[in-house]
Amino acid sequence: MNAIRTVLGDIEPAALGVCDAHDHLFLRSPALTGPQLDDPAEALTRLTAFRGLGGQALAQWTPFGMGRGVADLVAASRATGVHVIAATGLHQEVHYDPGTLRRLRRGDALAALFVTELTEGTIAGTDPGGTPGAVRAGMIKVAGMFHALDDHTRWVMTAAAHAHHATGAPIGIHHEMGTAAVDVLALLHGELGVPARSLLLGHLNRFPDAGVHRELAAAGAYLAFDGPSRAHHATDPWLVDSLVALAAAGHTSQLLLGADTTSPGAGPGAPYLLHTLRPRLTRELGDAAVDAIFRRNPSSALGAPWPG
Repeated sequence: MNAIRTVLGDIEPAALGVCDAHDHLFLRSPALTGPQLDDPAEALTRLTAFRGLGGQALAQWTPFGMGRGVADLVAASRATGVHVIAATGLHQEVHYDPGTLRRLRRGDALAALFVTELTEGTIAGTDPGGTPGAVRAGMIKVAGMFHALDDHTRWVMTAAAHAHHATGAPIGIHHEMGTAAVDVLALLHGELGVPARSLLLGHLNRFPDAGVHRELAAAGAYLAFDGPSRAHHATDPWLVDSLVALAAAGHTSQLLLGADTTSPGAGPGAPYLLHTLRPRLTRELGDAAVDAIFRRNPSSALGAPWPG
């Protein structure tokens, strides 16, 4: 039976509740400019506001080596009662120092890292704020490039596929400006054998090609529309239209929404999903579809038949 692996332990999918399916409470990288998400008090304030609007769960897609703040995720989850899912995985090459990448390229070290973080817990010394051996990741995060998959991407996705086959963990994918999703699907699903229903294809609102969206949906993957009203991605005008079109085509059960907050002030964050987008989507799609997008779909997409 599937379970959702949160930072406080495994829960039944039905217990997940209203979910922000792609966000960040903590995120840090030398490659990111401006203020970064590394303030536990600020993270707690945002999660509390989300909870106050009826939010019950949040999936943090921050991968290995990017300041996941594991101990603070645990504290925030306990303080608010919000289920929080942490991620293992690796982002684009630009976010990592060459020494770290050389170490992870030895043998099957990367796939082994992913499996360990999914099954045993975070590893001492690998992530500032981590709690060694105590907190297990509940998903894998990987990333494509702008209209392309480079060697780094293929290496990381191959390791992610191995980790999925060992654990059943879902894989969330950052698509740069929403591009290369068809190529990612061909690699992870077509070549590496990851079931499409274990793939959460992110940032599709940034590339509003209805034909591509239908192609991805027809394969059976989850389609994540995340980062609404971001300061540098004005995607709201077509986000709702894309969701309405996919629902009309029979793909309501594959739609996910997330705030994808990447820095303080970059967007209104998780509360916006509930106080602004949810009422509009209810008017456009009806209560049943909105319940699917916020509750039923994430509970299915984020579950896995964890070993042991």
